Amino acid sequence: MSHKKLLNEKEIHIILHRLACQLIENHSDFSKSVLIGIQPRGVFLAKRIIAILQKDYNVPTINYGELDITFYRDDFRRREEPLQASETNINFIVENKKVVFIDDVLFSGRSIRAALTAIQAFGRPSAIELLVLIDRRFSRNLPIQPNYKGRQVDAINSEKVRVSWKENDKIDAVYLLKNKT
Repeated sequence: MSHKKLLNEKEIHIILHRLACQLIENHSDFSKSVLIGIQPRGVFLAKRIIAILQKDYNVPTINYGELDITFYRDDFRRREEPLQASETNINFIVENKKVVFIDDVLFSGRSIRAALTAIQAFGRPSAIELLVLIDRRFSRNLPIQPNYKGRQVDAINSEKVRVSWKENDKIDAVYLLKNKT
């Protein structure tokens, strides 16, 4: 499998700050907003965005949660390998709040559809937005689009976009992985 680096550490840093600024423009003091990292890989992005908002832009309080969508996916019973569920950690109600889902890559839209179903257990939001680092715009199975995107990538379905985070992979980078034929 060959790979091409799409984003390096410096480019990711710049994109994260731009995304944080866009959130500030639309959510002001975040008193009526909540940020939800979608497990597992959206959590790394969400924590980075929150750190930037608090340290660099002095946003004092942000309601943050982590949402596991494993058993809300429409394909969870179709997989041959056993599923590894993550933890949902949301200790607040989202009733009448603006919810921002955060995930690393938007591919088919199925994960976001599952998140839309899963979040209903925590109340009825006034609005839901989507923030992603990578938008694979030609791979959508559902009519889901991000409100905030770091980079748009045009990749064919046989290619995979892999986001590496320092916290998990020892490096910040985004790769396009191609199968050798």
